[in-house]
Amino acid sequence: MTLDNWQSADQLGWTFQHMAEIFTTAAISRSIESAVRLPTRSEPVHEIVLVGPDGVSRTVGEVIAATNTDGWMVLDRGTVIAEHYLGELQPSTPHLLMSVSKSIVGIVVGELVGRGLIDVEAPLTRYVPELGASGYAGATVRNVLDMRSGIKFSENYLDPYAEVRLLDQAFGWAPRLVPDVPETLRGFLRSLTQAAPHGGAFNYRSCETDILGWVCEAATGRWFPELASDLVWSRIGAEFDANIGLDAEGTGMFDGGISATLGDLARFGMMILGEGTSLTGAQVVAPEWIADTFAGAPDSRQAFADSPGDNRMPGGMYRNQFWFPYA
Repeated sequence: MTLDNWQSADQLGWTFQHMAEIFTTAAISRSIESAVRLPTRSEPVHEIVLVGPDGVSRTVGEVIAATNTDGWMVLDRGTVIAEHYLGELQPSTPHLLMSVSKSIVGIVVGELVGRGLIDVEAPLTRYVPELGASGYAGATVRNVLDMRSGIKFSENYLDPYAEVRLLDQAFGWAPRLVPDVPETLRGFLRSLTQAAPHGGAFNYRSCETDILGWVCEAATGRWFPELASDLVWSRIGAEFDANIGLDAEGTGMFDGGISATLGDLARFGMMILGEGTSLTGAQVVAPEWIADTFAGAPDSRQAFADSPGDNRMPGGMYRNQFWFPYA
């Protein structure tokens, strides 16, 4: 395993389950006292027939068998009705969440908004003055929450010189193909330039979540792994610690570097369905934040439709670091 190949197809089955052994990470701690066991009952979910966009019918089991799925779980009103682990994945294994990490960051932001520590309409520079010399000057917290800044940033994963890949180089998760790429995540974010007015069309940019993580730390004076533990992970009834990758100066990979177990991700999802209340009964985030996330702004769907990229989700929107595929 090397920096060149850890994200290659023949390595992912192992690397996504062993991030803390490959890279520097920090724990997002659970609360041992409030761990909640998920009730279970067995249902033949694998036999359910799905009709794909090609018109071909397949069972859930056939779909799973045809993919590189490491594990899957289905809940019905808080009860696990299907839970399967394939390959080496175990119930206690933290698995890299990639961009699902963004939604966890979005909930941390929501709780800080509820506590009056972040104003979504405030300019980013209120919290991170260093961004005043970057393309983010004039952008608001709301702009990055909904990925509607005007920052120049390509999310083309197949282009090794796209900004999303340069971000990996700055973070230390990819070989340095461009010598003058900054050597830290924050340095990279400060180097980004503006290409369009802030507050316009939606355009998916992983860097927006990294800005949010920085804002959370600046607004509270606390390290994000500690914040995420106190505000979210210790309150959802998690059974295991999560973890997040760190760069050379200890900044987290907020946009895609969190690892968690399958069951704990389900607990996070149940908190969302519970309008911010977790299985422990704790109010993790205000119900108003969840309601706003599901409703969006009056122009959220139009901004999504105006996206320069092909989101393949007609009628969808993006709000508070969550995707909504349909109207």
